[in-house]
Amino acid sequence: MPSSRMAESKNAELVLIPAAGVSHLVPFVELANLLITQTNDLSITILIMAPPSDTKILSYKKSLEESSDPRIKFVDLKPELTDDPSKTPPAGIHFFFQFVDNHKPHVRKILSEKNDSSTSKLAGVVADMFCTTFFDVAAKLGVPHYVFFTCGASMFGLMLHLQSLRDDHNVDVTEFKISDKSTKIRVPTYINPVPVRVIPSVFLEKGCSDLFLDQAKRYRKANGIIINTFKEMEIQAIEALSNDSKIPPVYAIGPLLNLKGGKWNDNNQKKKQKEEEDEQSIIKWLDLQPESSVVFLCFGSGGAFDGEQVKEMAKGIERSGYRFLWSLRKPPSSDNFGYADDYENLEDVLPEGFLQRNSGAGKIIGWAPQAAILSHPAVGGFVSHCGWNSILESVWFGMPVATWPLYAEQQVNAFLLVKELEMAVEIKMDYRKHTRETPELSSEDVSAELMERGIRLVMEAVSEVRKKVKQMQVKSLSVYEEEGGSSYTSVKYFIDDVISNAL
Repeated sequence: MPSSRMAESKNAELVLIPAAGVSHLVPFVELANLLITQTNDLSITILIMAPPSDTKILSYKKSLEESSDPRIKFVDLKPELTDDPSKTPPAGIHFFFQFVDNHKPHVRKILSEKNDSSTSKLAGVVADMFCTTFFDVAAKLGVPHYVFFTCGASMFGLMLHLQSLRDDHNVDVTEFKISDKSTKIRVPTYINPVPVRVIPSVFLEKGCSDLFLDQAKRYRKANGIIINTFKEMEIQAIEALSNDSKIPPVYAIGPLLNLKGGKWNDNNQKKKQKEEEDEQSIIKWLDLQPESSVVFLCFGSGGAFDGEQVKEMAKGIERSGYRFLWSLRKPPSSDNFGYADDYENLEDVLPEGFLQRNSGAGKIIGWAPQAAILSHPAVGGFVSHCGWNSILESVWFGMPVATWPLYAEQQVNAFLLVKELEMAVEIKMDYRKHTRETPELSSEDVSAELMERGIRLVMEAVSEVRKKVKQMQVKSLSVYEEEGGSSYTSVKYFIDDVISNAL
């Protein structure tokens, strides 16, 4: 890929700053891997912030240091702590943004040192979608700064639209919370009007909304926007963003996928061994099942259920009559940094006799090697929380989805799949898990009837949904082709832009 302009400059360096959390770090690592495979004129440093209790990030970093290209370096960020007993520590979303902001002094020190280096040129800073506070540091140093939006382009456009409503039209977007459920708004990155009931909860709470919309406001000042998507899947959104003169250049460079799975316990040999044994057991079980006969249920690293909801899920699964592989997790313990835990005794949470009645038809697991499962020929449908990484994986493997969003932007992701792309069926598109920030928006339990219906629809052997997913899969597999691949072209343009900064 190197162009003549690239060849004129050497030792350009790019600094990537993901937000805390494995789901954000993984796409940044995949972005770094993608960039260095396309040019020899770039080195990359990834700055990692992680609470000491988040062992998954620390384990993942250790595995990366042992296996990554030498042109990719990893640096641990240290927060500046304030010990003012008169101040009440922030909680929830406010804690998250304060945690990010506390790393600013260390980021400033690192960027300043790199900017003054005589051996390399700091050609750009790529900050996570929730880390735009670091733009201030880059701007003062005269360093170009970019956003890496780890969700989809349609969602990116929704954020900008809500920010514009607030700042340009004096609309209090939190009022959508009390709007009639049938209320819809027009958003340029969507073909269909967007129901307010699928707008992410954080935009609907007065204590949270401005924090996120302020991030969107800063996006407009970036030198460019990198999005983990591809043009063929979100063509309406990409064209709307690209045609808006008030939005920086958009680089759709996805799908960035970690198909090796998420084994984050490399520093704990016992846990690592258990995950490997669990994966072998899962694949061995799938090998015994007929082709496309198993529905896979998995809700991400934070997806957990307890109480009556688990029982309703079990009833719906059993009534559907399909074989199943169910990643059933319980809500996280206080020391597990938001990650779901495995149940010690399934009998305590499932309906009486469920395990015995379904011993031959289903398998309940804890942690799930999602990519390995979705790629297995025995799996025919996917009940998912609609996290963006899971959506991209489902498309990559041509797997139809039944949508059951829980939190974050997952409701609007479900809307994109079901209504815009018609590549999924709905279980309950506007379901919301109870959170501390948005307790008033939490949903009632999903019924066994809805569960049964969703599984039956997603497992249909012949359907328009399955056909469209397979068509999109073919497109996703071609986006990195050197001749005409849309993501290949976007990557080339981005690298050209970064290298030109070093001239």
